[in-house]
Formats: sequence, structure tokens, C-alpha cells
Amino acid sequence: MTLNWDFPYPSQRMPVFARNVVATSQPLASQAGLQMLVRGGNAVDAALAAAITLTVVEPTSNGVGSDAFAMVWDGKELHGLNGSGRSPRAWSPERFTGRSSMPKLGWDTVTIPGAVDMWSTLSRRFGKLPFPDLFDPAIRYASQGFVVAPITAAKWSETPDLYRDLPDFAAAFLPGGRAPLPGELFRPPGQAETLKSIAETQGESFYRGELASRIVSCSRNAGGCLTEEDLASHRTEWVKPLSMTWNGVTLHELPPNGQGMAVLIALGILKHLPIDLYPVDSPESLHLQIEAMKWAFDAAQRHIADPAWMTVEPSSLLDETRLKGIAEGIRMDRASLPTAAIPHDGGTVYLTAADEQGWMVSYIQSNYKGFGSGIVIPGAGISLQNRGAGFTLEAGHPNRVAGGKRPYHTIIPGFVMKGGAPLMSFGVMGAHMQAQGHLQMMVRIFAGHQNPQTAADAPRWYLDEDSRLSLEPGFGPEIREGLKKRGHLLTGGAPTSVYGGAQLIYRLSDGYCAASDPRKDGQAVGY
Repeated sequence: MTLNWDFPYPSQRMPVFARNVVATSQPLASQAGLQMLVRGGNAVDAALAAAITLTVVEPTSNGVGSDAFAMVWDGKELHGLNGSGRSPRAWSPERFTGRSSMPKLGWDTVTIPGAVDMWSTLSRRFGKLPFPDLFDPAIRYASQGFVVAPITAAKWSETPDLYRDLPDFAAAFLPGGRAPLPGELFRPPGQAETLKSIAETQGESFYRGELASRIVSCSRNAGGCLTEEDLASHRTEWVKPLSMTWNGVTLHELPPNGQGMAVLIALGILKHLPIDLYPVDSPESLHLQIEAMKWAFDAAQRHIADPAWMTVEPSSLLDETRLKGIAEGIRMDRASLPTAAIPHDGGTVYLTAADEQGWMVSYIQSNYKGFGSGIVIPGAGISLQNRGAGFTLEAGHPNRVAGGKRPYHTIIPGFVMKGGAPLMSFGVMGAHMQAQGHLQMMVRIFAGHQNPQTAADAPRWYLDEDSRLSLEPGFGPEIREGLKKRGHLLTGGAPTSVYGGAQLIYRLSDGYCAASDPRKDGQAVGY
């Protein structure tokens, strides 16, 4: 496929062309990954070093206590990994009696953190470098400190009010009682020692050793349910990606409990709609994308859960006849209004890496809501995610909270293939922008033929939980009027942060094109 190399949107960046590349939301993490490639490591080593470094230098979105998902092309096969954790076994619907919704902060939001086991699992299976080597950059930044980047600092500044009643959080992440400013040095107390312990034990200390004991002790003292058995039983799972072929390429997403199926459903609907007839920046194209996404979100919110608890087979949601029927009900002149709410989160990092041997990695890691639950293990620098907030309390729903169960997850890595060969690894982090961000990247690149950096720079639309629509500055007034005329519920606008942050690597005939979103502090690098 021939890409267009024009750059019509306001942009601070150019794509990076190289045979070994890394793209992340933070330059120090990108460079950590690049260091591993220069040392002789492969794309997996690079991705892991970047992910580990991000727990230090972008703590507003992820940490040692995060969950993670990944897809890896090893030169022969595409592998999927689910690194999300289950709820404590002692959880039950009765524990949350009297609530109208799941809590957002505290121990009753903490599921088993899966990122550390993801690191060790990927390294054992695919890594070339010794596992401890992958921690060198992160340990250096944790022990010596790092200078806080502007967008990260802006997000950090929102936390004092949110976590003001959690003294361990303030001690770890609010030095002097405030968030660090852009350009200030921050040294996370205790995190260097934590990372050293994980590196030296291949992650064992986190699930069955000294760190595990500290986590469980903290939980017990605060009335939480997390036990030694909960941590020790956690395992990253190998899963088979699901796929949808559209416009000559095949998009792969991971199966539930993640929401990747929503993207596949939306693409499956677009297969039966005339989207190729319209420019990507036209009201007609946006209308069709938005309508397909609404119905995809509706299906996802009704059905997606821990697969052991789902009442329908995931493959049935991708049934061609079903998707064609939905498409036939979509009108060019009128917006629909499906009613299922969309989960909202806002603390995720996505990264991707590729090497000259042809290996490609699509990787995502997240706390869920900013720093997560607000629970920080004293002296260890471990902030724990609040993924339990992704459960529902609705009786009979497949995603209803229960013990030993994985919650609905919003974080999704994407991977595109063509003719059985890898073509693009990508992701769009941020809130429930992720699925709709994947869809917009697919349409811009594989219908509009935009190059990855242009697709990342382009203005985005954002579908809110109640089907209200926000348009990022950059769309012309004719777009807004064209959508309003069709009955879309447009808002006055949304903060830049809701439109997410894309990282993409596109395979060329010789090497790669890597792109990094200007809405983040990040960087694409290569050699």
C-alpha cells in the first residue's frame, strides 16, 4: 500500500525511519528501550526496558502495581498475553452492599497487579538480554531522580485533592505537599530498591517474597482482602488474538476481558458501509465511524467480562450476519443513541518496539485512574492500580464483582497484519478513547492512506459515556454542522487529555516508520 507523506495538520514532530525503533509516551523510556537494542537486545528487551522505566518517569499513568497486555510477533507467529490480575478471592457482591457503584479509591479497588509477572514472562520466553539488565535505566532514574516532563507534571498537579486523605501517597508522590513542577527533579522514595528486588528475583519477590509480604501486611492493616495466596496464584496468560479483516488488512486485538473486541465489532460494521467513498475529514466519514463505534461500545458494555463469566462466545459478537444487520440499520442522515455506558479511566501508557530481525511488540500498561487506587506501599514506591473499579454491581451482569475474577479492562494493544506478515503495531492510550482511537487510526491509515505520524497528529473525535460527542480543534465548522444536522449530541469541547496519545510503528519494505503523538511528552527513536 502506498502512503501519503503530506503533513496537513499542525504538528511538532516528524516520523522516525530506522531499522530498530521504539515509540513511547516519555522520551527517557523510549531511550531506555533504544539502549537495549544497541546492546544487542531484541524488540522484546526494548519494550520491557521502556515499560519498566515508565513506572518511574510517568507515574501518573502506570507503576510497578499496574496491569499489562501485549502482542508479540516473533518472526513466525503472533502471540497474545493477558497480564491483568484477578480480584481477591474474598471479594463478593455482598462486600459492596449499599453502594450504587464500585469504589474508585482504596483497597476495595485493588486487583492483583499483573505487570511484574508480564515482564518476567516475556523476558523468559523471548528476551535476549539478562532480565536484570532491563532494569538499569529505571533504577538509575529511581535512585538519582529524573526531571519531570511538562504533560506528566500537568497530570500530576491534579492529584493532591484526589488523594489528600491517603498519607502514604502524599509521602511518596507529593514532596513538600505538592506535585512536582515541569523541569523539577523527582526521586521516588524506595522505588530503586523495589526494582532491584524484582530484577534480582525475576519478579518472585513481588508475588511470593519480601515485597509480597509488605503488600499483604498493608492490605490486612487497612481492612483489605488481598492475601498471600491471591498474589502467589497470579499468572500471565497466553491468549489467542481475535481479528477482523477490513480494507485488505487484518486487525488483531486481544480477547476479553479487554475491550479490544469493540474495535473489531466497529470495523466489522464499517465493512458494510460506504466509508471509502468519503474523505477521512468529512462529516460523512466521521458519522459512519461514530455510529459503528456506538454500537460496538453497546455490545462491549453488555457482554465483555472475564471470559469464564461471559454468557456469549466472543466470536459470536463478530458474526458477519449480525454485523451486517447492524450496518443496515445505520442511516446516513440520522444519528442513533444506544444506551450502554462506557467505562471511564485515565491512567495508561502504551509503547511499541520493533527490530531489524522483524520482531514487533505492541504493549500497554496501566494503573486505571491516574496513580490508581491511591494505595502506596510505604517505603517501596509501589502504587497499586484500581482496576477493580472496572467491575459493575449490577445483578446478573457478566462483569458483576466477584472473587477471583478479572474485571472489564479498557487497555488494549493493537496489531495489524497483511497477507500473513506483520504491518503495524500501535495503540492509543487514554480513558475510553482507546477503542475509538484504534478505529480512527485504522480509518486514517488504511482508508485515508495517511502515514502514521499524520494519523497521530490529526484531530480526533471523542464519544462520551452518554453518546455525547466532542470534536478536537482542527476540524472545520462544516464538520461540526454536518454532524449536528444528523442529530449527534455535540458538546462545547473537551480537554486535550481525553483525546488520548498514539504510538505507532509501521513496517516498510526496509525498516520501519515510527510515530509518537504530540499530545504526550513522548518520542519515537531509532537507529
